[in-house]
Amino acid sequence: MKLIVAVIAPGAMGSAVANRLTDNGVEVRSLLTGRSAATQARAKAAGMIDANEAGIAACDFILSIVPPGEAVGLAERLAPALRASVTKPVYVDCNAIAPSTVLRIAGIVGETGATFVDGGIVGPPPIPDSKNTKIYVSGEAAVRVTVLRDLGLNVPVQPGPIGAASAMKLSYAGFTKGFTALGAGMMLAATRAGTADALVAEMTLSQPALLGWLTRQMPKMPDKAYRWVAEMDEIATFVGEDPEAQQFFQAAARFYARIAADLEGAQTETDALNAFCAKKG
Repeated sequence: MKLIVAVIAPGAMGSAVANRLTDNGVEVRSLLTGRSAATQARAKAAGMIDANEAGIAACDFILSIVPPGEAVGLAERLAPALRASVTKPVYVDCNAIAPSTVLRIAGIVGETGATFVDGGIVGPPPIPDSKNTKIYVSGEAAVRVTVLRDLGLNVPVQPGPIGAASAMKLSYAGFTKGFTALGAGMMLAATRAGTADALVAEMTLSQPALLGWLTRQMPKMPDKAYRWVAEMDEIATFVGEDPEAQQFFQAAARFYARIAADLEGAQTETDALNAFCAKKG
């Protein structure tokens, strides 16, 4: 029997996930009405079909892949349709949110009679024949999502209850995106101090792997900074029992907000980061 999966929304990650599914014969639906022309085009290229809330609720699975700040709102938006649906989907929240936020969404979804699974995506938008992108899932019903392994997705089960998959995701993102914020701050500081050339020369000799990682990641960061603000806030919540770590990620959120504003404005700091990365040659 052909599976029907809702993927919301068709951003870079969501459309890539949808593309893997449609390439493997899955009907993929999404909420496309009112979205931009670019989003509509990306969804069409991925084979996604427009549906209303009732059509989404009638799917076998719902994969929520939205900016972290929109995760609760999407669950609330779909709740009436989920409640009214005769068939109940498996709702997988795949967003970079704290376990406490996941439990809030689980409560919203669970009240409708639908099944909730915690999820967390690690890796880039998935491409054919690659296992680099993983959708970790956790909770009692997590094993039900593993059917998607035969349909183009890498879905490992993270042992533990609802919240375990999100804890895994945020721990990973705290390293990668937290370190990117730290690296960007030091690149800008060195540029202001006039020591960028000397710093690159020294790191080329003593920290080539670190410099290589930073200069590969940094040019891609400004375009994503606006989405990482809420993600840093969620990580700050996740590490909340450690006040100093919490303050670090709260500061990272404000830093990414500043970079996002710079990208939309003068691009002074964005240009400085690109210039630093170009020094590596």
